[in-house]
Amino acid sequence: MGLFARQIVAELDAIKGQALYRQLRTIESAHGPRVDFNGRSMLMLASNNYLGLASHPALKRAAANATEQYGTGAAASRLIAGNLRVLSDLEARLAQFKGVEAALVFGSGYLANIGTISAIAGREDVILSDELNHASLIDGCRLARAQIMVYRHCDIDHLQALLRQSRAARRRIIVTDSVFSMDGDLAPLVEIVELARRHNAAVMIDEAHAVGVLGHKGAGLASALGLEREVDIQMGTLSKSLGSYGAYVAGSRALVDLLINRARSFVFTTGLPPASAAAAIAAIDLIEAEPQRIKILWDNACYLRQELARAGFRLGASATPILPVIVGDAQPALDFAEGLLRRDVYVLAIRPPTVPLGTARLRVTATADHTRADLDEALRAFIAAGREAGAIAK
Repeated sequence: MGLFARQIVAELDAIKGQALYRQLRTIESAHGPRVDFNGRSMLMLASNNYLGLASHPALKRAAANATEQYGTGAAASRLIAGNLRVLSDLEARLAQFKGVEAALVFGSGYLANIGTISAIAGREDVILSDELNHASLIDGCRLARAQIMVYRHCDIDHLQALLRQSRAARRRIIVTDSVFSMDGDLAPLVEIVELARRHNAAVMIDEAHAVGVLGHKGAGLASALGLEREVDIQMGTLSKSLGSYGAYVAGSRALVDLLINRARSFVFTTGLPPASAAAAIAAIDLIEAEPQRIKILWDNACYLRQELARAGFRLGASATPILPVIVGDAQPALDFAEGLLRRDVYVLAIRPPTVPLGTARLRVTATADHTRADLDEALRAFIAAGREAGAIAK
């Protein structure tokens, strides 16, 4: 074994020694309230398929029809090989859905965030970033080569102090998740927008976990608060509540035109597959036509939160269907998750660096497709596995 190989093995051994080793687990079925894993049917409580649309017949039909019409791929960058009509149709639909002038589709949420932030900010600028922002936002800030000022999580006073300190910058951009994916809490968006107005700053929000969950017909936190036109940049994904794949950035026509010219993760990436675009359009249509799906999601989440708390689990300050069951150290969290898998409930342990040290957790998400019987089955498993792992008293 050569030096490089020995170094890699040593790094992996160190990761395993800290109970931070990750591995892929193969799901053998479509995503739904239950999945097939290791030859067994399991309750799925770890996905972002909030509205249960990932396997919906309407999305599958739309994807199949688009594949028949346009083929399986976009062939090249949209600036090189041409812009498939289905992608333009999706962007128009997204702009309407989000209540803005225009939208641009990217290959993933990660690509959307790193491409957008690095396109709109540079060395003369300041980015003000919430300390618990998603990794894709953090990496986008780094790629921009702007000065980064990190403010304490959802701390408006700290953000205001940093805005005052950064008056000399050419451009200041406040960047935040609207729903924080590991805690389920909400950004104080009303206060952030007010500060931005007062200090001539721009606002970018990541709505990945808000679309299909919050707002008028599921359009997100900005919509819920009537701030669609006050937030300069709204990013979101097609892969969670919309049940497809890809992402978008929505805002002014000028913003989208700038991104078409400067966002490297758009310019130098093959366009989204036609099937994904068509499925996302079908998902938006379904969300608007069937708002009861969002109500069922919230009913299920509220029931699960209430019963987990009643059983003695330590839950974070979530205001959404994301339920963080806090364990603390990584190994007990792993033990808890393994106990659930043995009881046919699929939930994984979330450990550092995804979350801060000492806050390892199980990230639990019910969907609109789960029944009350499903949730009661899961709760019995949680109580038994939680006692074994020491997450609740025996």
